[in-house]
Amino acid sequence: MELILKEFEVEHKNSSEEALRRWRFAVSVVTNPGLRFRFVADLVKRSEAEKKSRKVQETIQAALSCQKEALQFIAAGGQPDDTEASFDIHPDELASIVDDQDIESLKIHGGVEGIARKIRVSLNGGVNTKNLLTRQKNYGFNCFTEKPSKTFLMLMWKSLQDFPLIIPVLSAMVSIGLGIPTEGWPKGIYDGLGGIVGMFLVIMVTAICEYKQSLQFMDLDREKKKIFIQVTRDGKRKNVSIYDLVVGDIVHLSIGDQVPADGIYISGYSLLIDKSSLSGENEPAKVNEENPFVFSGSKVQDGLGKMLVTTVGMRTKRGKLMETLNEGGEDKTPLQVKLNSVASIIGKIGWTFSVLTFLVLIVGHLVVKALNYEFTKWSSSDALTIVIYFATAVSILDVAIPEAFPLAVTLSLDFAMRKLKEERALVRHLSACETMGSASCICTDKTGTLTTNDMEVDKVWISEKSIDIKANASDLKSEISGRVLGILLQAIFQNTGSEVVKDDSGKNTILGTPTESALLEFGLLLGGDFDAQRREFKILKVEPFNSVRRKMSVLAALPDGRVRAFCKGASEIILRMCDKIVDCNGEPVFLPEEQVKRITDVIKGFASGALRTLCLAFKDVADTSIENSIPDSGYTLIAVVGIKDPVRPGVKDAVLRCLAAGITVCMVTGDNIYTAEAIARECGILTKDGMAIEGPEFRSMSPEKMKDIIPRIKVMAWSLPSDKHTLVTHLRKTFGEVVAVVTGDGINDAPAFHESDIGLAMDIAGTQVAKDSAGVIILDENFMTIVNVVRWGRAVYINNQKFLQFQLTVIVVALVLHFASACISGSTPLTAVQLLWVNFMDAVGALALAAEPPNDELMKRPPVRRGVSFITKAMWRNIVGHSVYQLAVLAILNVDGKRLLNLTGSDASDVLNTLVFNSFVFCQVFNNINCREIEKINIFRGMFDSWIFLGVMVGTVAFQVIMVEFLGDFASTVPLSWQLWSLSVLLGSVSLLVAVILKCIPVERCS
Repeated sequence: MELILKEFEVEHKNSSEEALRRWRFAVSVVTNPGLRFRFVADLVKRSEAEKKSRKVQETIQAALSCQKEALQFIAAGGQPDDTEASFDIHPDELASIVDDQDIESLKIHGGVEGIARKIRVSLNGGVNTKNLLTRQKNYGFNCFTEKPSKTFLMLMWKSLQDFPLIIPVLSAMVSIGLGIPTEGWPKGIYDGLGGIVGMFLVIMVTAICEYKQSLQFMDLDREKKKIFIQVTRDGKRKNVSIYDLVVGDIVHLSIGDQVPADGIYISGYSLLIDKSSLSGENEPAKVNEENPFVFSGSKVQDGLGKMLVTTVGMRTKRGKLMETLNEGGEDKTPLQVKLNSVASIIGKIGWTFSVLTFLVLIVGHLVVKALNYEFTKWSSSDALTIVIYFATAVSILDVAIPEAFPLAVTLSLDFAMRKLKEERALVRHLSACETMGSASCICTDKTGTLTTNDMEVDKVWISEKSIDIKANASDLKSEISGRVLGILLQAIFQNTGSEVVKDDSGKNTILGTPTESALLEFGLLLGGDFDAQRREFKILKVEPFNSVRRKMSVLAALPDGRVRAFCKGASEIILRMCDKIVDCNGEPVFLPEEQVKRITDVIKGFASGALRTLCLAFKDVADTSIENSIPDSGYTLIAVVGIKDPVRPGVKDAVLRCLAAGITVCMVTGDNIYTAEAIARECGILTKDGMAIEGPEFRSMSPEKMKDIIPRIKVMAWSLPSDKHTLVTHLRKTFGEVVAVVTGDGINDAPAFHESDIGLAMDIAGTQVAKDSAGVIILDENFMTIVNVVRWGRAVYINNQKFLQFQLTVIVVALVLHFASACISGSTPLTAVQLLWVNFMDAVGALALAAEPPNDELMKRPPVRRGVSFITKAMWRNIVGHSVYQLAVLAILNVDGKRLLNLTGSDASDVLNTLVFNSFVFCQVFNNINCREIEKINIFRGMFDSWIFLGVMVGTVAFQVIMVEFLGDFASTVPLSWQLWSLSVLLGSVSLLVAVILKCIPVERCS
């Protein structure tokens, strides 16, 4: 079977459309595709999306000529009739300017300043919060029209359309129609009514499960919407939800942000926007005065800037595209695909057995009539017999088509998602939970993941002195001269992309990255005035920090007219750019080689203490002709700053648990190697057999050398995003690892995320780009939560193996027993109603196994490797062994039960049939308990902690008692004596002993 299933394998993500279509076709052969794929992405609509997108563009272009005439009318002094309230431009007209990227129309309106005047907003102060409702009324809300969710009744109706459910319902109706005339009322309706009730229960369970799944998707969607962006309102910079944005808002964009609405560029530096999600173009676009249009859904890849929001909600280009693509759902996970394929294969086998059983029963009936010379005599009782045969064949088909397979894996994933959310992990895609259970390597960055990202300046080296800020913060100003302090404050307050704002109570609040916030906090501690400094200087040019440059530079005009460049960044880079140093009097003096070595030792000392080191420098630019060019050399070193970023509590324990679970942890960071090694040792990542390496050394290696050292790499410092991508690629493709990439403040991890099997992002420290690309968001930013995701992922995998073993055993026994019985005796031991109950019982039992919580033993076994068979040899051993035992017991009872049990009287056959039914059910009850452990003998560990499993077991036994003792003709049973009840339970419980014997039989374990 595993060889057949390989034809239907799909990747954890980015699966080809051919593979997706292939397994859909295979499953749809025996199931209703409308039902099976109702929560799955529509491949046909995917292929049509591009056509619809082009059609939207063509419609807009068709209106362009009329729009330009209206704009010319405005330029001539006219006023259009469709202005709204106090605003001088219509929403559709404003939207079309940006959507069509019509730079000429923008110039006619007076550029971004003219647009701002027409929508009554100040480019400096932003919108007035008192006018938010008016703006929303005129220009709309920043939200998108969503596809309405299906109601419970709609899901029930959809379930009823499943082909395997339609046949037994029709069969039951025919049975009632023929049963009443032949057997009378009410006995004639029992078989048919039982079938209808059984189908109703199946439909109810299916609809309830699917409804809960839809609620889960809605809950996940609400979590995804918790996105905030920085805007200027009422003259103050503040954080607001992107869904509260209005036309006229001034939005601040920085690296890693997702653009929340369509708008026009106001100002910025080196702003680079990735529009691939909208246009499909992989090359990022520079946004400036010549190319000022910014679109919702695009991502800031580099630089920083401000934009004026002009279009929100469904009027944005993204909103128009969503109208064509808003179909909901996502592709099935690899495990769902595999179990759907198993169900398809078994369903085809079931069809074969069902048809053969029906033919054998019909032929047997015809032979009996021929032997009794009644072949030409037919009555309603013969018709009823044929209907009963048909119902039995259909019931076998119902047992053989395991509807619980796809349902159980979905519920298992949903259950894990819900529990993980309680444990502060938001699983954005079902496949992420499943994939994390197989993770064999976690590739993580440092800042915001292993550390808290709550930074503060701990030490500073300045004026030839190393000063501990915590111990001497109040005395720092007395340790250095006023001129040195002035230059230091200039370097801190001018060379920053963050801001210091005052809240309503007058308290300072810093808005920006943690590193810059730590520096600004340090500057305020020294008595600096951020607002005063920024008013005195004029920023001429900015080169924002990114992971490639590793530095930030600004060019500023001083109050006296001079031009000064400020630079800060990675210590090694800035130090190489300096040829002078500020002495204790604040004067630039030559920086000799000996002093460079001493400063390097200072940097190493700070880094070895797990501090992130930065150098601050400046340069007076004498040549005003190059005032818009920031120099790369000739700087004067001001200070070396050591910033403390504490390791998160519990990280070391979490790393040790990963190592015990066979998961390697590798840290990739842009910090220098001394800081990286110190943090890695503190976290338990850098072990004795591991090695630390720098990115430049790694990049210069040959592929053969990389292959030799990659298994030993535990720390990669001084790395570029391309280094992480290369490492992840080799781990996956060369070594077959299942790689999880974890990022905290990572803003350039998209390549590594794309290459990895799964991405995880921290909620607060993570950028929006990282969170959008991640499969799991760690809400509490605790590394131990990542371990919990692994535990639940492993639980999903092993639980699905458990219920698959259980259901395959039930299916094998039911098919073989009924087919053999039909061939030998011309009848089946279980009636249609009993088979429906068995089908319902084993489906619920499988769901109970699928919902079992994880245990600590899961983290003591190695991860499942790529390509390992899902149905293991141990599972086949258990399936075959229990099937043989159950078939032997039921066959003996069925063939010779009357003699062995000394059953006599007119109801002996009814008692024996009831006993066979009862024994079959109890065999499944005890086998359900056996399946809690596939390889271990102790099957009771943790059983009493799983209330779902206990509830299902108790409910199954209770309803079985009702079926046997009270439902009589309806269930085709008779009450049993306590001795026969004891025998049924005993025969079922012997399977516990059979399980022990089977587990003592050695089988090859998959590695």
